[in-house]
Amino acid sequence: MRTATQRTLTVGVAEHGNSAYLVTVAHDGELLDRRRVDLTTGLPTHPYHHEGAWAVGRYLDSPWARPISLVDAVALIERVHEAANRGARQALDALTASLPAAVASIAIRECPPLPATIEERIADNRSQVVADSVMYRQALAVEAGARGWSVYWYDRERVFGDAAAVLGRKDITSFLAAMGRSIGPPWQAKHKLAAAAALAAARLAAA
Repeated sequence: MRTATQRTLTVGVAEHGNSAYLVTVAHDGELLDRRRVDLTTGLPTHPYHHEGAWAVGRYLDSPWARPISLVDAVALIERVHEAANRGARQALDALTASLPAAVASIAIRECPPLPATIEERIADNRSQVVADSVMYRQALAVEAGARGWSVYWYDRERVFGDAAAVLGRKDITSFLAAMGRSIGPPWQAKHKLAAAAALAAARLAAA
């Protein structure tokens, strides 16, 4: 039997704006940690979708819109990128310091392809809608990769089925409910999504 220090752990991530729900499990499905972290503070949380869009003339009739130049919007987005990277590093530092074993992998929702530059992402209507979420997911992925963790990119529509399959179950609703009872409230939809992603990735990491 493995000791606590020999076990390897997996972190599941469910992002929400500039925040992320992190659920950490062992390869056998034991829940070890649940937390919500903010990756940025004191900065706009959706600079692509808001300031970037305003800079190119979108959504200017919204009550919260304000004038901003493209140069200033790009500079702001760069600042938020840097802050998200720092926040991801600090969040994973705090997480790993509290765990009883090493983390081997992280599960993050897969990202759609985006244009290479900030300006191109702002100019493309579809890209500017999703670019903020991608920024936060990629900040966590880059920081995890720097730690030597493998990154498992999950499909939100399939991950519950994937987790059920690796657990040998038809459905994991009852398993997730029991997991939530073991740690107590809150145990919301984002926690369950992160847990399912971690379960699917944990079994792949242990294989």
